[in-house]
Order: sequence, then C-alpha cells, then structure tokens
Amino acid sequence: MTDLVFRGVTVVDGTGADRYHADVTVADGFITDVSPVAGPTDGLVLTPGFIDMHAHSDLRTLVERDHPSRVTQGVTCEVLGQDGLSYAPVDDTTLPALRRQIAGWNGDPDGFDWNWRTVGDYLDRLDQGIAVNACYLVPHGSVRMLAMGWDNREPNRAELNRMRELVAQGMREGAVGMSSGLSYTPGMYAGTDELVELCEVVAAYGGYHSPHQRSYGAGALGGYAEMIEISRRSGCPLHLAHATMNFGVNAGRAAELLELVDAGLAEGCDISLDTYPYLPGSTTLAALLPSWSAEGGPDATLARLADPASRERIRRDVEDRGSDGNHGMIVDWQTIQISGVQDPSLSDAVGRTVAEIAAARAVTGTEAFFDLLRTDRLGTTILHHVGNEENVRAIMRHRAHTVGSDGLLVGARPHPRAWGTFPRYLGHYSRDLKVLTLEETVARMTGRPARRLRLDRRGLIRVGHHADLVLFDPRTVTDTATFEQPRQAADGIVEVLVNGVSVLTDGTPTGALAGRALRRTEQGVSAL
Repeated sequence: MTDLVFRGVTVVDGTGADRYHADVTVADGFITDVSPVAGPTDGLVLTPGFIDMHAHSDLRTLVERDHPSRVTQGVTCEVLGQDGLSYAPVDDTTLPALRRQIAGWNGDPDGFDWNWRTVGDYLDRLDQGIAVNACYLVPHGSVRMLAMGWDNREPNRAELNRMRELVAQGMREGAVGMSSGLSYTPGMYAGTDELVELCEVVAAYGGYHSPHQRSYGAGALGGYAEMIEISRRSGCPLHLAHATMNFGVNAGRAAELLELVDAGLAEGCDISLDTYPYLPGSTTLAALLPSWSAEGGPDATLARLADPASRERIRRDVEDRGSDGNHGMIVDWQTIQISGVQDPSLSDAVGRTVAEIAAARAVTGTEAFFDLLRTDRLGTTILHHVGNEENVRAIMRHRAHTVGSDGLLVGARPHPRAWGTFPRYLGHYSRDLKVLTLEETVARMTGRPARRLRLDRRGLIRVGHHADLVLFDPRTVTDTATFEQPRQAADGIVEVLVNGVSVLTDGTPTGALAGRALRRTEQGVSAL
C-alpha cells in the first residue's frame, strides 16, 4: 500500500493531553510516523477512531454492510451484544424467540442466513466482511434462556453451572465481557447472587460486566448500588451502560449517582460508564410491561394480553402501582412516542404518542397500548421522553465517562442518537456549550474506552497503533439527525480510516469492508 500522510493537521491524540500540530503517516494499516510541525495548519483535527461503547448493530452490520450510521460519524469500533439480549449463544429453540423478542431493536430480515449458534461462530460471521471493527459481550439473558428458559425463579445448581460454562465458553471464544438486561426478561429474574457468580467467571477471563441495571426511575440509585456491590463481591470490572437518571423523580440528582461511583472507585472497584447526549430514551413498547406478564416468552405474553383477567392485572400495574418494566413508575402515555412498527397497517402510529393514538381511537392509553402490542406482536419501538438535561451534563463530566450511542437502526423514525451521538458531543456539547474541552471529549470517545476494552494498540495516535483514524473540521462538525429525520449523516466528518482503509472520503462512505471482530486474548483484545 502507498503511504498516506495527513500533513499539518491538529492532532488530538486520545489521551486528553493538549492538541499539537503534526504530519501523521499511515502504511499497511498502522500509524508509522508522527512528526510534530510548526506553523499554520488547515484547521482540520485528526483523532483516533471513535469507539461506541453501547451499540445495537448486531444484525445491521451484516445486513447494511457499508454501515453508514457508523462511518459517517467517525465510529471505527462498536461494542455489540448489549442489554443481555443478542443472538449468540443460542440454540434452535431460543433463536426464534429471541428474533421475535428483539425485532424492535434489530429487525428480523427475511431470507437472512442465521448460520451461527456460538459466540465464536458469530464473530467468524462478522469477519466475513463488516465496515467497522466490533467487540462482543456475552448476553446474560440469552445465556439464561439456554439454561432455564423464561422461568421467573432462581436457578438450581446445575442450571447455574450451565450458565457459568456458557459464559466461560463465550469468553474463551473472544467476547470482551458480559452484558445483562435487568429490566428485560428473562434477565430481570436474576438475583444478585446469580450475577456475582457469573461475573466471577467474566473476571477470571479478563472481561467486564456491562449491565442495563434494574431501574433508571424510582429505584435508580438502588439499582446502581447493586451493580457496584456485584463488582465488589466478584472482583469484576464494571461498566454502567447508558448511565442516566430519568423521570421527574430524579431531576437534578446526578450527583447522587456520581457519589456512588466515586465511593466504589475509592474502594478499589474498577468502574466506568457511558451516556448518549440526548434526553429521550428508546426501547420497545413491550419493555413497559410488568415482568410477571413476560414470563414464559413472547407467546405467553401475547396470550396474557388476550386474557381479560391478565389485562386488568397489567392495567393496574402500569396505571396505578408502577410497572417494573417502566422502572417502577406509573406510565405517562404522553411521554411514549412510537418510533417504529413491524406491521405496516400500524404505520400511521409512527411519530405519535400513545396518548394521541388513544384520543383518536376514543380509548384509554392503556387500551391503545394493549392493541398496539397485540397487533404488532410485541415488535413496536418507542421514544421515551423522560430525560433531564442537568443530569446529562453532570454525568458526561465525570472522570469515568465514555460515549455510547445506544442507537437502534430499525423502524421508520428511530432515535437520532444512532446517527448523531459522536458529532453531537463534538459540536453541541464541546464547541457550542463548552461542557467539555475538545481534548476531554475525544478522550471519552477513544483512549478511555480503549482502556476499558483492553484494545491492543488502538484508541490513541501513536506509532505502531492500528490506523483507526478520524479527520474532521472542528468549526463545522455537527449532528444533523433529528427526531423527524433521524437518518441524516453528520456534517464536518471528512475522512475515516478503519485498519488503514478509508471507509469515508470527503464525507462519503466508500463501501469498504475494512472492519473485523476484535477478540479478547490473555494479553488484551486484538484481531485474529
């Protein structure tokens, strides 16, 4: 390959150190020279490639292989297998149910070849051609399904040993850690002791635990405290996924979360976290259901939605008591906006709140909720308007903070964070609002997450490091994705290299499939 030289660029190297001017040379997929220079530059900034610590591209990276939502915002590595639910490990029983359960996250494409069952097989499939690098977390909920189905109970010793071996196998095959989804079934049925035992396995293989904890609403602080306790007891590093404090009950209370994190760090726990730079969340409509109603899997859930007595019990939970699926809060249907549907007959619901749909149909919000779930067979996705700006800014300033998009890539109007997270940090929060300096922002996207993932020679601009690089204009970089038009590429991202290959040139995707699965080894995480 001919050497590629970035001449006279402003280097922000991923460490958080001050920027400097340099010529940076790339050859054969690696950074081969970094030579500081004096004098004026062209104003462009060169940084390490951005690392998305919380991505939901498990299928889209294989279906939409040029992966424009990633490359157009400078992402060169993403972490898959999030929230305790993904497609490896599986068997012929759990895979069809998983496909239905998380179709709202990932779609369920017709004619797709599901030619894997283990974590290693899935990583091999990624290596057949993807646009950006990918790491994978063993999903606890998928493991629990294999060991004991959708039962709402503690595992017996044999079942727990089976889960331990499945996690160990996934780690041996290259996973970087384990995720858990403790407000999704069946992960929410797991107790603290079960998670401690599984995290002990993860720690033994040098991985980390990334939980979607039990509550981001009424029980948020208790949920975070439990995750830190699991880290303390198991010795497993902890990465708090989408570490938010949502709903009115938590407005302005980010400091209480950060005090918990700081106390854990002071005690020797290895803790990091990620956030997205927006207020609304995004998930499936079915996630709002109380946990008891989801026991047994999707078919059992649909059967309960057809049963009058069960529907009444669900109604009391979501309207009167507070559903654990809604983080212990009573559901406010004005905050629930439909972002995507599986059934085309429901397309007119997209962009409307459940309250608006209910008013148009002259039914209650809960009745509209039931009807949507049944007609769409649990496949509906939503925006959840419950965030707090003061909390968002406070958490992103913390020393353990990294960046994760939590972006869903399917549906008519998905959350714009899937396309806009990284340029929004650079433009809105760093340049415009000055919440973080450019150096601090880049470190949260590159060097800091690379350390959490134990990536081998990635995340910094250093001679000998893999050439995962982003060139952008700091004066113009901005997110253009909106809630009305979410699939809009960022402005100001000029060039993106993955393993030394251009996947974006002059702001346009090249279609190059330069990414690979980054597997955990005893020394760290590298491409094999």
